[in-house]
Amino acid sequence: MAEYHIRAFEDRDHEAIHLQLLAVFLVAYVVSASFLFSCGVVATFWVTGWMRMKGVWAEYTQAALVRDMLDIRKTYLEPKDCCLWVATSGEEVVGMVAAVHPEDPSQWGKALELKRMSVAKGHRGRGLSKALTRTVICFAQERGYKGVVLSTSMLQYAAQRVYEGMGFRKVKAESPSLLAKLLQFHMYYYHYEIAGSH
Repeated sequence: MAEYHIRAFEDRDHEAIHLQLLAVFLVAYVVSASFLFSCGVVATFWVTGWMRMKGVWAEYTQAALVRDMLDIRKTYLEPKDCCLWVATSGEEVVGMVAAVHPEDPSQWGKALELKRMSVAKGHRGRGLSKALTRTVICFAQERGYKGVVLSTSMLQYAAQRVYEGMGFRKVKAESPSLLAKLLQFHMYYYHYEIAGSH
């Protein structure tokens, strides 16, 4: 792995993270459009539906940018057992990941949720995603959590390979809306059981 440093978020990282999230949004948008078209979707209904899904994806990403990334300190640094880390290469922020409490803790038991995983395009394939994922797992383990959970879309193939290669198990697939269900678009939910936490 190249020379990277993973550290807790600092206020000076705010602008770099917003630019990185925007890049993730644009990549997901382009990938998702080509995915369904490459599957041979020809009916007008399917094309129209897919265009709507891009809008849903864009709305979700924009909501995330406004909701939790607008006040990083309040969302990720002030709550107990939550954190946001950045990976740097020299002075450049090239990756990030967060640990938060799941929206529905009763569904997952004593677990933290891995969120906002992102690695800059030029730094992918060098083990940084795995290092960031391990950071969250170690953080959860040190605080006595029994697992780490996450969700990712069916389009995020590389992310799925990373998570599955690190021992996460896919526990659920769910369509976030009726339109998504018609288009067979799924969000995948993963669980990682921390060793010795039975």
